[in-house]
Amino acid sequence: MLLELLLFTALLVGLYFLLHSTVLRLPRCKSSAKLHGKTAIVTGANTGIGKTTAKDLARRGARVILACRDKRRGEAAVQEIIQETGNNQVIFLQLDLASLKSVRSFVENVLRTESRLDLLINNAGLMNDGKTQEGFGMIFGVNHLGHFLLTVLLLDRLKASGPSRVVTVASRGYEYGKIDFNCLTTHRDFALGDNDYQLFLKYCHSKLCNVLFTYELAKRLQDSNVTCYSLHPGAIKTEIGRYAGFWWRLLMTPVTFLFFTDVESGAQTTLHCALEQGIEHLSGHYFTHCAPLLNVMPKARDDAAAKKLWELSERRCSGQEAVGAQREFLWSVLKQSLVSDDTNSTFIH
Repeated sequence: MLLELLLFTALLVGLYFLLHSTVLRLPRCKSSAKLHGKTAIVTGANTGIGKTTAKDLARRGARVILACRDKRRGEAAVQEIIQETGNNQVIFLQLDLASLKSVRSFVENVLRTESRLDLLINNAGLMNDGKTQEGFGMIFGVNHLGHFLLTVLLLDRLKASGPSRVVTVASRGYEYGKIDFNCLTTHRDFALGDNDYQLFLKYCHSKLCNVLFTYELAKRLQDSNVTCYSLHPGAIKTEIGRYAGFWWRLLMTPVTFLFFTDVESGAQTTLHCALEQGIEHLSGHYFTHCAPLLNVMPKARDDAAAKKLWELSERRCSGQEAVGAQREFLWSVLKQSLVSDDTNSTFIH
């Protein structure tokens, strides 16, 4: 019995290594580009794919800004990257994508302290419930809206530093996503509900937003020297599900262990989109395995939806819809007051 158990265990271990050396093995970024004199921003760079990406850019000589919410973890990541790469031009700037005010403050700091910006890596993402500071659904606010505002506010600096690139980490999960514009308008979120499965679907919706945002952004940058790309990093072991519920973690832990790969592999397509020469004509495209995926689903190339999402995002970031809602509320109160006055006057008379 013990021998059979040992043989079975050895078989499983062998299968694990076989899978990860063949089927699950991801291609590497082949670029040998050096980045001395270049500046890059990486959001969510204190852990996972973001930290690995920042480390690679620093190793190539770039000045790298780690844009993270958690100051302690961000500064620890800075020290780790400096120690491993020998590049002292790695800094932390606080950015909370769940606060549009924080995004604007971050951009003000960057524009005041940095004379150029060559790479913007929109890497941060989460799968949490809750609301942002402005009352948006957390996944919508962080995964899409915060990065939308960040990118738009930095476009002039990116153009002035060109050729430059915007790289947004999406996911194959976009295939399961959809955008309910009515729900976004009414509830300021992708959908109602916050159980683990519903959060996963919201995450997929946000990844479709990432793909459509990049697609629309490329159109608006056609006459500039800024290009943009979205990508699927692969099935990667990251901390994105660290706040998931018990049953979700119970389900996903063995799947992640067996079939997901490491963060270094997960950073390769990001690096390819950021560094590979000769892909400028593919601006707006979606990449996976360090190559453009040309047969994306039709909803990832929906011109009307991409334009509508951009316009809705502009309104959300500018607060126009909030102002409009406030006006409607005040007008309804005023009308009730007028009706009440009329009723009282009639009664008195």
